[in-house]
Amino acid sequence: MDTNIYIKDVTFIITETEEESVERELKASFSQNILAGLMASPKKLQSKYFYDAAGDRLFQDIMQAPEYYLTNCEMEIFSEQTKEIVKTLTACFNSFDLIELGAGDATKSVFLLKELLAQKVDFTYLPIDISTNVIEQLLYKLPKQLPGLQMHGLNGDYFDMLKEASRLSGRPKVVLFMGSNIGNMPVKEAFVFCVELRKALSPGDLAIIGFDLKKNPKTILAAYNDAAGITKNFNLNLLKRINRELDADFNLDQFDHYPLYDPQTGACKSFLVSLVQQEIRIGSTKIMFEENEWIDMEVSQKYNLEEIDQMAFSGGFEPVRHFFDAKKWFVDAVWKCV
Repeated sequence: MDTNIYIKDVTFIITETEEESVERELKASFSQNILAGLMASPKKLQSKYFYDAAGDRLFQDIMQAPEYYLTNCEMEIFSEQTKEIVKTLTACFNSFDLIELGAGDATKSVFLLKELLAQKVDFTYLPIDISTNVIEQLLYKLPKQLPGLQMHGLNGDYFDMLKEASRLSGRPKVVLFMGSNIGNMPVKEAFVFCVELRKALSPGDLAIIGFDLKKNPKTILAAYNDAAGITKNFNLNLLKRINRELDADFNLDQFDHYPLYDPQTGACKSFLVSLVQQEIRIGSTKIMFEENEWIDMEVSQKYNLEEIDQMAFSGGFEPVRHFFDAKKWFVDAVWKCV
């Protein structure tokens, strides 16, 4: 007797994990922003994309360069004035979430974390970074370094992750934005950033924002034109990343790094300059460069105290306190949401 065996079609549905979904969205955003920036006139790339794994390592090297004073100045503030910073925070809250935007390796903020733990303050640390590598390293390193630390890493854009932080907890928020990261925006964008930051927070919440202060122009320019060429390699590394992740063909030898500082406006800028006329391919897209055409890579804006306080008021904050290094080259400004 014939036996007929019927096998139904089986469809296997493989759903991506949340991590894979975030990674896919970040890559799509990266591609879109890079193409838009390089097809604009003048060409511009967003400095937040410097920080892949290689970029993270290069920035650590920059911070160790003798010309780069910013890290040492802010390190001095957080290592020597930590008790006063904690006193300022606990005067406002019994418990809170400590959110760090662009956490990096947390070398400076770890002083604050240690002091908060030593004083048995009830807080949770939420580092936010666009670099997956950074968050993975922090989640691995900090719990070992700081037993008892409550933390939750957030990988993505600042404001998306601030919304996630609010969803995770209704406690008051203290936002750290250190390293003069706000200086990586033109002045108008920095004002908009402060307005958006205020919208993401609640009345009474605090922000601690690091600002590089205006000083001798030669001191400032040297910090972005170190003798060892680390800053140059840091800028060129973004072209390497575009080559690797977006199937591009930049020849790094055909670009040079050019920094400048304008003491009148306080803007320190970095450019990559095309040394020849050339055509670059990114995937299927072709982009032309004229000889000596530049890519606007980043700005590091410098401020005085009056400008910093005005930014606070315009953004919906009120200044609470200024923490300076001994040379008064750098300030961490504490602002309160009003």
